[in-house]
Amino acid sequence: MRRWLSSGLVLMGAFLMSTVAQADETPAEDASPIGSLVIIGGSERFDHREYWEQIVELAGGPGCRIAVFPTASGDPVKKGGWVISALNKAGADAFLVPVAWRKIPVSPQDAVADPELVEQVREATGVFLIGGEQDLIVKALYTPEGQNTPMLDAVWDVYRKGGVIAGTSAGAAVMSRIMYRDAESVLDTLLYGVRFGKEIDRGLGFIDGEWFVDQHLLVRGRFARTLVAMHDQGFKFGLGVDENSAVIVRNGKDVQVIGYKGALVLDLSKAEHDPKLGKFNLKNVRLTYLDRGDRYDLKTRKVTPADEKLEDEILDPKSPDYQPHLTRPLFCNDILSNTTVVDLMGKMMESTHGLAIGLAFDGLEARKHAVDGFEFKFTRDLESFA
Repeated sequence: MRRWLSSGLVLMGAFLMSTVAQADETPAEDASPIGSLVIIGGSERFDHREYWEQIVELAGGPGCRIAVFPTASGDPVKKGGWVISALNKAGADAFLVPVAWRKIPVSPQDAVADPELVEQVREATGVFLIGGEQDLIVKALYTPEGQNTPMLDAVWDVYRKGGVIAGTSAGAAVMSRIMYRDAESVLDTLLYGVRFGKEIDRGLGFIDGEWFVDQHLLVRGRFARTLVAMHDQGFKFGLGVDENSAVIVRNGKDVQVIGYKGALVLDLSKAEHDPKLGKFNLKNVRLTYLDRGDRYDLKTRKVTPADEKLEDEILDPKSPDYQPHLTRPLFCNDILSNTTVVDLMGKMMESTHGLAIGLAFDGLEARKHAVDGFEFKFTRDLESFA
């Protein structure tokens, strides 16, 4: 099945949003890394060997030592054991790092300062951060004063020396310098905005500082909340990874998509906001969907389709052979539902209409009384192709 790659522009209506101070602290480790990142959107399959084999390869191949951090999990030994088993089946020599808030006899504060444990991590060539509550990762790896613990320095050393930092769900959220910490529903986030230290907080900052990372993106309709956080904290670009999918980032810029679904790139570099409205509003946001096998450059923002797609029909509005066949107006009354944004944008590339509209509102409450809602207008332009 052909998959589209890039949308046109997205224009958003006016919505409420709080204004908070920018985070003034960027990790000192923002120097150019030479390692790799594997950012998994959550709900990965342990029998899907592609993830685990890629991580092992990036960590140096068979026998590589990979430190597994179960810090975010409520059941760290069990969940950490699942990841260790998957990595070892792929050829690694993975080990559990006992930095966790539950069911581990040593406190996380003691573990992150233990010289022997820190050295074990530093000598590894890979790190894996499992899912759960991302706030627990940050609380463990930073001091109460916001400084790096010895353990976090060791993780950065792995990355700088060319190792791989992998994470799923919560472990993916911490990849950017700011992360979602504990947000309500996507709709509530759109309605009420975000506050630093509440819905959003400091992350670990492994990916380029211009980029914001979110996870479980398409299944949970989180692209909209990603826009809220990005605008609030001044991010130009965002990378949202879907469930059972991953992006590999090499050399700090070269992205490759693996797994079941894909990732959404959100570009606010030319976005406009009207403060006079007193509500959250953006226009000229560009969305690009990267499917399995596609590549993307974080610096140049160039898309390279998977080889097999280049052998299929290309939908290009600039081409004289472009003949879209869908004639009905494109409209959706729940743009935040499972994968709807991708499906709608895909249909727009095969439609005679250059416009698609999606709504977001509380349908149950709307049956009782008028409610505030959101209108998303998607337009196809000459840079769009599929």
